[in-house]
Amino acid sequence: MLGALLAPPLFWAAQWLIGHGWLTFLSRFDFETFFHRALLIAAIVLVWPLARSLSIRSRGDLEIEKNAGWGPDLLIGFLSSAIPLLCCGAILLATPFYSIRNLIDWLAVGKAIAAAAVVPLIEEAFFRGLILGLLLKTGRRYLAMFVTSALYSIVHFLKAPQHTSTLVTWTSGFNSIAHAFVQFTDPILVAAGFTTLFLIGWILADARLETRSLWLPIGLHAGWIVAAGAFNKITRHDTAILPWMGKNLLVGIVPLAVAAITWLIVWAWLRRRNARAT
Repeated sequence: MLGALLAPPLFWAAQWLIGHGWLTFLSRFDFETFFHRALLIAAIVLVWPLARSLSIRSRGDLEIEKNAGWGPDLLIGFLSSAIPLLCCGAILLATPFYSIRNLIDWLAVGKAIAAAAVVPLIEEAFFRGLILGLLLKTGRRYLAMFVTSALYSIVHFLKAPQHTSTLVTWTSGFNSIAHAFVQFTDPILVAAGFTTLFLIGWILADARLETRSLWLPIGLHAGWIVAAGAFNKITRHDTAILPWMGKNLLVGIVPLAVAAITWLIVWAWLRRRNARAT
């Protein structure tokens, strides 16, 4: 509800800046983009009072410990997610469905890479740090992982179609919420999008619990963002081949299989990491 209320003024503020010649690149984004940013802002704003109300005083209360090997975890996580996904992209370029763009917007590629330095920190702190940490207090590890992964998938999967609100009013955010569930009426989209995101969320939760730290999931998350974002900006494809491939490298049965490969790599790394610790 807070995100729905914040979205219109956030959109209007952007339009004011554009009208005065500032941050004109914002004109490329429709209201739905601002709505999702408003949801993130609302989540950040409400994290502190939520944590205080639940007597969360330190990271130990969320079953998070200081990680002396954060560097290797971060690097291995990044490589484990980015390399398989880029290999998948290279194979797709050999098919008639994908090709290299004639004119590549390198600035957009740079922005996609820059997002990998910010988004994982925020989302992992929220989903795998706070939400998963709170659910672990129930004493049910797998239930906590399931709920966190489902919530993560729903938040990313629920998205109203572009231009749902052509005329932005104070109620446009609630209109976006109403139209966000339309994708659940298509079983192919659910299989291609929701399921893949759920598995990614589960892998991130498992990495966080096995290391009792956020660095490995942050690395994994960053690798997926860099690989998928850069590939989408460098290549073009006219149609989605659902359920095998969606609009990007993180949607479809093929990305689901690639994510499973990443999970195996992470599992092997954790076995080696734990063996060294003992």
